[in-house]
Amino acid sequence: MAVSGDLKMKIVKGDAGYVLEDVPHLADYLSDLPTYPNPLQINPAYSVVKQYFVNQDDTVAQKIVVHKDSPRGTHLRRAGPRQKVYFEADEVHACIVTCGGLCPGLNTVIREIVCGLYHMYGVTRVLGIDGGYSGFYSRNTIELTPRVVNDIHKRGGTILGTSRGGHDTSKIVDSIHDRGINHVYIIGGDGTQKGASVIFEEVRRRGLKVSVVGVPKTIDNDIPVIDRSFGFDTAVEEAQRAICAAHVEAESIEHGIGLVKLMGRYSGFIAMYATLASRDVDCCLIPESPFFLEGRGGLFEFIEKRLKENGHMVIVLAEGAGQDLLSESLQSMNQQDASGNKLLQDVGLWISQRIKDHFARQQKMSINLKYIDPTYMIRAIPSNAADNVYCTLLAQSAVHGAMAGFTGFVVGPVNGRHSYIPFNHITERQNKVVITDRMWARLLSSTNQPSFLNPKDVDEVQKEEEPPTQLLEGENCKDSKY
Repeated sequence: MAVSGDLKMKIVKGDAGYVLEDVPHLADYLSDLPTYPNPLQINPAYSVVKQYFVNQDDTVAQKIVVHKDSPRGTHLRRAGPRQKVYFEADEVHACIVTCGGLCPGLNTVIREIVCGLYHMYGVTRVLGIDGGYSGFYSRNTIELTPRVVNDIHKRGGTILGTSRGGHDTSKIVDSIHDRGINHVYIIGGDGTQKGASVIFEEVRRRGLKVSVVGVPKTIDNDIPVIDRSFGFDTAVEEAQRAICAAHVEAESIEHGIGLVKLMGRYSGFIAMYATLASRDVDCCLIPESPFFLEGRGGLFEFIEKRLKENGHMVIVLAEGAGQDLLSESLQSMNQQDASGNKLLQDVGLWISQRIKDHFARQQKMSINLKYIDPTYMIRAIPSNAADNVYCTLLAQSAVHGAMAGFTGFVVGPVNGRHSYIPFNHITERQNKVVITDRMWARLLSSTNQPSFLNPKDVDEVQKEEEPPTQLLEGENCKDSKY
């Protein structure tokens, strides 16, 4: 096999088009590191498991659906415990930090990293960094033990606190070095993982024996490569409660409209999946699918049509949908939060008022609109059973990777198998709903809503449009997981 690439990502090429995009290892820049037998070999909970250790050559295919003559394609290193580890238990001094917005499951990941280090590897020194990245140099730390974290998975939020920004890389690595920390577990979204990547580069430049591990977090499910992000399943489940309330309100009064705004700055996965799960939604609007309000084929016309047919309707709106329609000043358009995210206007309130104004002008029918925004209620709840299990697997895979000497990676499931993924794969783009894919077609079929193509773009879209059989079975669906 041929090996190439820098320390950010090692490219290994093999037969039949096989490509392994590997993650860095401490041994790449630190020579003569000693190894030790993995203590799991004598752990009574794991010693009975047949072939518990992952084969060193095990990899996971990034693309699982291929043609018979397709090359084997890109693979990632499979996560899991190795027979040899690069740290002894009493040598490890770990820290955990949470950054960015809240998300169900944060406390579960913290708990399982602590318990995984303690119960699987005998590590007793784990620090919690208080208040995000800035906590490395401006806040106190929290000693984390299995007793301290025992019940935290039952609570929402993060016991460590969180913040946005604070990427003073030099100060952070100074703090890591001064405290004698050699495992850094960073839980956060794409902005946080970009910071983690820079921290790893500085750690490597200084030649420190420190494993930097990212656990990707976003409630919007907009992290690429991995199957889904933790907290997403809980968010969809909780979003259905808001949709149900909107449906009850709408159907209880003549010409009732229930409008629910859900999370999704740039990706409409929560809105799409909650819509498909509830079956009470008449219209779903997401950032990836443009729509317009006035005129033939617009949202207002569809609302009138649905109210005449059913007497009520429910609209689900992702927070990033329709932002281009809002009247914003140049100054407000350029405002950003500490993480560099664009500050969005409240599209839910804006569209609610536009709908009311439209029907007041038309004087054809009187409507009763109820607007529900459950955003912060959803973010703050504990994770459900499915996410709790998923968070456990994420945390344990992260611990196994760090103990085995891997660094500069994030962990997550790829086609159902947990893998170690180079930072650049996670940070180079966002995962978005593909509106030419089957999943969006299923939603349009479920709600029976129009696609809301902008009249200005109709001619252009028609030129590019393919026959339905090609759309559902051809190359446009090659990235579909469903």
